[in-house]
Amino acid sequence: MLILDTECSGLRPERHSILSIGALDFRNPDNRFYGECRVWEGAHIMDDALEINGFTEAEATDPAKQSEAELVAAFLEWSQDLPERTLTGQNVSYDRTMLTAAAERAHLNWNLAYRTVDVHTLCWMHMVKANGIPPIDLEHRRSALNSQTILNYCGLEKEPDPHNALTGALWHAEVTSRLLYDKKLLPEFEQFEIPWL
Repeated sequence: MLILDTECSGLRPERHSILSIGALDFRNPDNRFYGECRVWEGAHIMDDALEINGFTEAEATDPAKQSEAELVAAFLEWSQDLPERTLTGQNVSYDRTMLTAAAERAHLNWNLAYRTVDVHTLCWMHMVKANGIPPIDLEHRRSALNSQTILNYCGLEKEPDPHNALTGALWHAEVTSRLLYDKKLLPEFEQFEIPWL
């Protein structure tokens, strides 16, 4: 699996830009990728998005940073020889959609699969198999398994604020290992015990 997280200037791939990409090879977690870029010319920037990811507008538009196209090209090149490139993460279909749109804007060959593995689904299934009931947001009648709830369930602390794409990828990798294999994966989380063992 290719564990992935992105930070972006908003939620809509046709209007917003990638600001950073963090990733690691699940089979070889020391093989990591991190890069930042400026928004593409004309991209919108949401204040709420910057509040979450910690970038300032000046950082998001810094002409000294590589372009979104250069960052996505570097990510694709880094991932090219990984033995298994199924994208995995929390709400990873969003990340895939943002990356696909960026690759199209840059006329890059997007050769990663559409199918993904979502940490939300893994956690939901783990809870059900353990005879638990996943939390529901009663007002909206949908899953209440957000990133923080999943981290808590897996025995991990809150992801630091502001969000960082590589930090997010590390958290997703650790959660994936615990949910699938009942094993710790990364030295960064060794001190946190797996609650169900």
